[in-house]
Amino acid sequence: MHSPVIALQILDTVPDWGRLVAVHEWATRMVPRARQRVVEAPLGLGAPRWSPDPHFELRSHLSRVRLCEGGGFTALLEAAARVAMSPFDRTRSPWQAVLYEGLPDGRAGYLLKMHHAGTDGLGVGQLLAQLHSARREPRADKPQPPTPAAAQISGLGVLAHQVGRDIASLPGLLAGAAGAARGVLTHPVGAVGTAFRYASSLRRVLSPPAAPGSPLLARRGPNWRFAALDIPLPGLRAAAKAAGATLNDAYLGALLGGYRRYHEALGAPVAAIPMAIPLSLRRPGDPGGGNRIAGARFSGPVHISDPTARIQTIRELILSAKREPAIDTIGLLSPALARLPGAISAPLAGSQTKGNDLQATLLPGVRREMYLAGAHIERVYPYAPLPGCAAMVILVTHGTVGCVGVNFDAAAVTDPELFLRCLSEGFTEVLSLHPDAAPPRIRT
Repeated sequence: MHSPVIALQILDTVPDWGRLVAVHEWATRMVPRARQRVVEAPLGLGAPRWSPDPHFELRSHLSRVRLCEGGGFTALLEAAARVAMSPFDRTRSPWQAVLYEGLPDGRAGYLLKMHHAGTDGLGVGQLLAQLHSARREPRADKPQPPTPAAAQISGLGVLAHQVGRDIASLPGLLAGAAGAARGVLTHPVGAVGTAFRYASSLRRVLSPPAAPGSPLLARRGPNWRFAALDIPLPGLRAAAKAAGATLNDAYLGALLGGYRRYHEALGAPVAAIPMAIPLSLRRPGDPGGGNRIAGARFSGPVHISDPTARIQTIRELILSAKREPAIDTIGLLSPALARLPGAISAPLAGSQTKGNDLQATLLPGVRREMYLAGAHIERVYPYAPLPGCAAMVILVTHGTVGCVGVNFDAAAVTDPELFLRCLSEGFTEVLSLHPDAAPPRIRT
């Protein structure tokens, strides 16, 4: 699947190119996955494997671009969207970094693009927090791990490894099945009740939201558009507290308020939209990177004009989703799906997202000052793929600012300027719950 995750950073100055190259060379030794590629078995059978790239070259992943004169932030977003829509080279490690020069006031943009197979949004944040520096000056005491040894595995080797691992796991599977059978025989009533509750939960989790898709957002196309907003975090947190909810609840309430305004402005109001959010399954002690998320789908209450009532309704929907026993169904099925050819597994996974009018998430960022090759990181805008949805909106906390990255389908959103203005007004609605909050800002 075409699944890049992107962090677009705004730097206060253009970093020294030689130092930036050295930072990336060091980073690929700190995170060996950055020197690994994906190798698939013949005909796509069996789970693909990460394997060191025997031909790894940093210049194939890191580049620099000068934006057109006077293009500013708009040109940066357009360039970032083009990179996001470009497929990865499947013969190389699936990541790309670009330094963009030519922003006003001597600033620069830095884009890091990674495949979702490597990590989720929280994982990207964890990796960046480890790889960036807390000061502008270079550190002489950084750990210096060795260069990972290069190796090569063939597609047949991947398949052989899969067969061997499956055979080795058979005793454990048989023992688990025997234990489950004993449990059913010992406590048949309890076992039947548990199975019934899980089956009922599975039906709810896999069923699409009751809300029909918005007629205004029905079309889908291949072109993505990027936009960005700055939200005052202290004001949004205070608004959430005033509504008796979390920061995430207030964030989602603002987005749905923007959707209401957009539909009303175009004369096509709707009561609700199908939407989805990820629920993190990470636990303390889990290693960084990787994917540990489950998806929750529900009907987003667009029609509720009162921001407090809208936020509280969203809160109840999320709490209800978290209580579902089958919430991690996709995670449980992933080992089986990974053994299927992509032509089969991709449509199965995509069927869970293609009808959504909105997918949104909030990710914790860093609160301290961070630097990249001596340049101060002023903002970090996150972008994720469009797996068939009309818009993917992500907020990353960055100091006292909520950096909102909006990726929308150009065929679904036919009036981009109005859409962004309505999203901003949706945040203004929620921020009004805290009268002293600063206004949101659309980045241009």
